Amino acid sequence: MPLTTDQMTAWCRRILGADPDAQKPTLEQFLAAIPRLDGLADLPSGTPVLIRGDVDAKPGASVGEGDIRLRSMEATLNYCRSKGWKTIVFGHIGRDPEKSLDKVAARLGDILGCEVPLLDDWLDPETITISDAVRQAVEQASPGAVCVLQNTRKYDVERVLWKAKPDDLPELAPGLTQLANEFAAKVAKVYIHEAFSAGSLDSSSVVVPAAMEKVAMGRYIAEQFEGPLRDCLGAQLVVFSGLKVDKLDDLQAMIDRGKIQHIITGGSLAVALKKAAEELDGREFHLGESEDPANKGKPFYIPPDRLEQAKRMVAEGRHKGIEFVMPVDFVLQDGQVSEQIGPGNQQFDVGPASSARYAEAVGQFIEKHRADAAETVVFHNGVFGMFEDERFEEGTRNFIGQLKRMHEAGIKVYVGGGEGGKAIDKYGSPDDVTYVFTAGGTVLNALGSEPVPYLVALAAAARR
Repeated sequence: MPLTTDQMTAWCRRILGADPDAQKPTLEQFLAAIPRLDGLADLPSGTPVLIRGDVDAKPGASVGEGDIRLRSMEATLNYCRSKGWKTIVFGHIGRDPEKSLDKVAARLGDILGCEVPLLDDWLDPETITISDAVRQAVEQASPGAVCVLQNTRKYDVERVLWKAKPDDLPELAPGLTQLANEFAAKVAKVYIHEAFSAGSLDSSSVVVPAAMEKVAMGRYIAEQFEGPLRDCLGAQLVVFSGLKVDKLDDLQAMIDRGKIQHIITGGSLAVALKKAAEELDGREFHLGESEDPANKGKPFYIPPDRLEQAKRMVAEGRHKGIEFVMPVDFVLQDGQVSEQIGPGNQQFDVGPASSARYAEAVGQFIEKHRADAAETVVFHNGVFGMFEDERFEEGTRNFIGQLKRMHEAGIKVYVGGGEGGKAIDKYGSPDDVTYVFTAGGTVLNALGSEPVPYLVALAAAARR
């Protein structure tokens, strides 16, 4: 039965976290609620199956270059083909609506060893109706065939929830209802999510499942959540850094689980915690440009409420016996190394004394866990400075060596993707750690303060 606009409004309120009666399940509860791929095994050959794919990739010259996300879908796509299902893959590439998935479709064909056509102009953006050409292509496809829909972000309806507020939903719900119903009527009624990195509020990830009769989690993302991410939930040491101070929310959620014993920090998050610790100890510490109200709205600005949050976090952590390892010196914008930041300055990296302090803390952690190294988990997220610039890369470069050191001591070391993953590639090797995730944002959602949007959608669809 088609969805109504009222049903879609209620659905989207849940997705946006605006349902006052909805509880916030844990990651484990989400995973328990969502069916796996094998749960679809009884679907007959010829069944159309819609796959939200991790197609945001830039394939290189040959298989194995720039296509790790596409290869992550291989097991699920081959399972679908072995069952004789007609598989329709859809998703986005970048944020530019004009980008094409033509190279992605061709590379999927190389990976799977079959032709994978790209279906362009599949949606009328004015009426939000799926073209008859797509419906005919699905109907005429042979069992086991695979095709790809053009970049979903080509259409505004894919992006309308990105900045939406609950009050916007009465205006947005009719179009979103139409989109979900069109997919169910013309493409498929079975939906598999196999896009680990797709953590945004894209309609393909969080709206289309509402109209599906069956949903499931793909092989790869199930392995990610059930394996490495479960390990990270129990991390005893977290290395948390980066420019965005709102990561404090994610760090607080990790602390609340009660497993963390040590926190090593860098970046804007570190200086917020540094100022908090200094003030708790009766000392002053000035963050320079980062606390100047003239910079409000800039990514490096740290507002007063975040400083108060940091102060509560440090006080609570100390009470729980958590050790905070913070920078003791900084590389400023002119390359000068200073123990202070001070008015008019910005920190762009941690200094050499900080790197030495981190190395000392890592050595103590290794020694403490020699007997139980195999059960000990470290989670690393972000980088310590603007490492893209060689003037501000030493802090990050030095700490990649500390990750390798812990791994060689038998400790499980997980890197949360994103910039941390780039730093591993630049200064070391993925073999230097236990595992590098391919999606930093999704990992932070899963471990942090807010649930992964597509898990919310899949769990809700499974309950329907």
